[in-house]
Amino acid sequence: MNRNPSGRVFKHDIIVMGASAGGVEALSRIVQDLPRDLRASVLIVLHISRGRSMLPEILTRVARMPAAHPTDGEPMQYSRIYVARPDHHLVVEDGAVRVVHAASENGVRPAIDPLFRSAARAYRGRVIGVVLTGTLDDGTAGIAAVKEAGGVTIAQDPEEAFAPGMPRSAIATGLVDHVLPLRDIPLLLTALVEEQAGEAPQADEQAHVKQMEPDLGSMPLAVHNSDRPGRPSVFTCPECHGTLWESEKEGLYRFRCRVGHAYSPESMFAAQTDEVDRALWIALRTLEERAALAHRLAERGRERGQMWVDRAFTTRAQEAMKDTDRLRELLRTRGRASEHSVPDAVASAGPGDPETSS
Repeated sequence: MNRNPSGRVFKHDIIVMGASAGGVEALSRIVQDLPRDLRASVLIVLHISRGRSMLPEILTRVARMPAAHPTDGEPMQYSRIYVARPDHHLVVEDGAVRVVHAASENGVRPAIDPLFRSAARAYRGRVIGVVLTGTLDDGTAGIAAVKEAGGVTIAQDPEEAFAPGMPRSAIATGLVDHVLPLRDIPLLLTALVEEQAGEAPQADEQAHVKQMEPDLGSMPLAVHNSDRPGRPSVFTCPECHGTLWESEKEGLYRFRCRVGHAYSPESMFAAQTDEVDRALWIALRTLEERAALAHRLAERGRERGQMWVDRAFTTRAQEAMKDTDRLRELLRTRGRASEHSVPDAVASAGPGDPETSS
């Protein structure tokens, strides 16, 4: 059984849930069927863009228990729903919720993995981890941490998910205990909360999680030479362009940079794709400005009767416009390719789902 040093036996009383695209509807569907007196704390991460989030109000309207954005250091209570604030990670320490403005993970903040990882470290087998609809693979490493700590893992059935990428990625690890449609998840959670937590593994069995994934609540702002999380890679961080370290354990491949940005493989690939797109648009703008400048200099040469200047800069303007046309066609081709690629890898928030951003 899962016990504290005093010998007390615990039940599954920490529920962590993560969602992205389509997550407002999925989370609402689950919490509305949870009992009012649930003997557990529910913590939720939904990928949210900066600004105000209405998710606590939405969940409070449909649930039988209150939902709110917690304050940093707030004690956790049963029959409460704690929702990650926009642009802040939600993590837990023993008995308290932490609200942390640390480096993004998988290109998002808040991210799912930090919450799952911190809950697994603090509460071991008492944790139930739930991955719901979303793109890419945030939550996969978190599910692994929960499972390895002795907790219970659940994924939404990808066949019914608005965006099946996240649950499908979690299931692919082989570490998900239950794959269920949304309608069955509340019933299972209610039953699990009444069960005694299983025996947790020894702390040293999670050494690789600690090495690669430090707790955000207490982690330094930078990774020092003595704390390198893995081996140096040939890649650079898409966000800050610093050196990335890579680590692989039991099929989970992760990247982390010196300042703490972390990526799973799919998130890394998506971030690199975004970086290429940004570079192409910058190149297009630069070429158009080059053509405009050449046209202006050619016109100035004509006004002064300097025909050789006119001819030289007119030729340069034409060359720049040809390069611009080629780059525009490349961007159009990339756009058409994205429309026909696997939705999980490129989709963003669904229509009518303003809370999600990835």
